[in-house]
Amino acid sequence: MEFYGLRKAGEDIDFIVTKDDYDQLAKQYPNNLKNIFGDKGVCVINFEIWKSIRWHVYEELIHNAIEENDYLVISLEKLLLLKALAMSIPKYHDDLELIVAKISKTKTEPKK
Repeated sequence: MEFYGLRKAGEDIDFIVTKDDYDQLAKQYPNNLKNIFGDKGVCVINFEIWKSIRWHVYEELIHNAIEENDYLVISLEKLLLLKALAMSIPKYHDDLELIVAKISKTKTEPKK
């Protein structure tokens, strides 16, 4: 969200990694595992490293991702999807509205 100028980042940073990378981290940090609605993650320092987010895996979420230094940043459209899937949670509903407003501002109505 901060990358797109929508709001400041929270206290942690979320990453999504391949299944193999997740499995390696889960073995390395067995006491730091999370499971939220079936999404499995590993917490390391201020990082939450996920095998999936809202049941979407790395290979699905890298489509149209933006290269930023050594990382890929999820596309705004994929971020919109993830927030929509979690919109029953007020924070994510607020994020959803911010994303929709940004998309509405950056896209113009086609000329007739």
